[in-house]
Amino acid sequence: MKDPHNEAPVNPLPPVVVALFLVLVGIEVAFWLGAQGLVGGPAAIGWRTGAIETYGFSGRAFDWMLETGVWPAEHLVRFFSYPFLHISFSHALFAMVILLAMGKIVAEALGAFVFVTIFFASAFVGAGVFGLFSDDPWLIGAFPPVFGLIGGFTFLLWVRLGNAGASQIRAFTLIGVLLLVQLIFGLLFGGGSDWIADLAGFLVGFAVTMLMVRGGVARVIARLRRR
Repeated sequence: MKDPHNEAPVNPLPPVVVALFLVLVGIEVAFWLGAQGLVGGPAAIGWRTGAIETYGFSGRAFDWMLETGVWPAEHLVRFFSYPFLHISFSHALFAMVILLAMGKIVAEALGAFVFVTIFFASAFVGAGVFGLFSDDPWLIGAFPPVFGLIGGFTFLLWVRLGNAGASQIRAFTLIGVLLLVQLIFGLLFGGGSDWIADLAGFLVGFAVTMLMVRGGVARVIARLRRR
C-alpha cells in the first residue's frame, strides 16, 4: 500500500495537457506584459490585436478562398492558430479550466495521440463550419477544440452509463448546460455565432472518440437499431 503522506495532493495531469495549457498561459502572459509596457516597447501594447489579425480565423478570408479557389498558407494556418488567441485573459481562463478538466479525462482514457487529434480536428472543422454558416468576421479562442474534448468525454460517459444500465441521455447534460448558458448570455449581453464552431467541435470530438474506442461504432449502431 502507498503511504498517504507520499501521495501527491492532486492527481498529476498528462504531459500533453500540461504542455498545451502552458502554451496558452505563455501567450496570455506575453500579451499582458506587453499591454503593461513591461516588454516589447510601445508596439507591444497592440500585440493581441496584431496577433488576432494575423492568426485569428477570418471569415472574410475564408469566403475569399472559397470564391477564388486560392488557399494561401498564411490563411490556412488560421484554422489551427486561432484557438491560441483570446479577447482577454478572462476569456482564455475559462477555456483553460475546461481544457485541464476534460483534457485529463480524455488523455488518460484514450492517450496523448487521440487527445491531440481531437483538439486540432475540432479546431479545424469548427472553423470551417463557422466560416460556412456565420457572417461574423472573426473566430478566436480555444472553445471549439475544448468543446471537442467535451464531446470525447461525453462519448466515454455515454458508454459507461450504457454498461451500467443507466440512462445514457445523462451523458449529454454537460454540453446541454453549456450551450444553454451561451444562449442566455447571448440574449442578455449580445454575442456572435461562435456557438456554431463550438457545436461543430463537440460533434467532431464525439465522432473521433467513437472511432478510436474499440467497438465504439458498433455500440452506436446497436443503440440506433434498438430505437
